[in-house]
Amino acid sequence: MAAELSTAHRRRLREIWRSAGWPCQDMLEVELLDLGLLQRLRDADGRETLRVTDAGVRLLAATLQKNRAARDAHEALVERVAQQMQRAGRIVWCGLSLRARVGEGEAAAWAMAMPDVYSIRHTTVEAYLEPVVHEIKVNRADLLSDLRHEAKRAAYLALSGECWYVIRQGIAQPQEIPLEFGVMLAGDAGLDVARAAPKRPMQMSFGLWMALARSTPVDNALDHDAQAWLGGIDSLADDAPTP
Repeated sequence: MAAELSTAHRRRLREIWRSAGWPCQDMLEVELLDLGLLQRLRDADGRETLRVTDAGVRLLAATLQKNRAARDAHEALVERVAQQMQRAGRIVWCGLSLRARVGEGEAAAWAMAMPDVYSIRHTTVEAYLEPVVHEIKVNRADLLSDLRHEAKRAAYLALSGECWYVIRQGIAQPQEIPLEFGVMLAGDAGLDVARAAPKRPMQMSFGLWMALARSTPVDNALDHDAQAWLGGIDSLADDAPTP
């Protein structure tokens, strides 16, 4: 039964679960009623509402667990990439909401992008910042949806001098990713470069600088380890006998 349902069917089922159950009386509801996931109810005044059946509740619960597992896998891979960027000495942000101007001339427009991992080099020389975007994908449907949105991809490129898709091994082949992007494959053993990202000269705009200034970088555990080690040295020095 679950295989027969589209995303729109599942969304409608959730909407009815959250609402008072007033029907739209469209073909989505006809199919959900036919599958036994919805039930029609009439009150004393003859008004009809819809109720999610026990079978519908079980389907909602199964969908929730599947989405939660995908979210957990995605967040774990985001953290992995962020840590790798930090080990490379970069300042890292996750989940930024950024605006980029894409296109040229009369076709130019503003587009929003939310790169999973955004990083710059730890330097005071603007020309050496080398901003990089990493977009993380752990399931094929999400990847294909991303690749269909040309403006979104253009925004990633406009915000960085180097842009990567990091995909879970097995969901796609590197040649499916446009050549403007590098490809990393994430497996149990680590991250492998399948195709290097082209490097392009890029000067960060004032708006991008302000967006970074308003946001908090990812906490760097490596810095904490170093500070803890230094703190241990200081403690030993404090405990040393006074000559």
